[in-house]
Amino acid sequence: MSCPICGKPTVQAVSPFCSKRCADLDLARWFNGSYAVASENPDDADALQEALDAERENQPRPKPH
Repeated sequence: MSCPICGKPTVQAVSPFCSKRCADLDLARWFNGSYAVASENPDDADALQEALDAERENQPRPKPH
């Protein structure tokens, strides 16, 4: 099996990746939204937008310098 990030052979300790670096790159892609699991329910998109809007409202505003 080859690493899904770079194509090198996998290493058991970090399978299915070849290194911790590739595993971390994959995780970062999930965190930043590069990967997504599609939903067929349009209500999910509305709920997500509402949650994002609420989170933005709760963020402290930066103070001007």
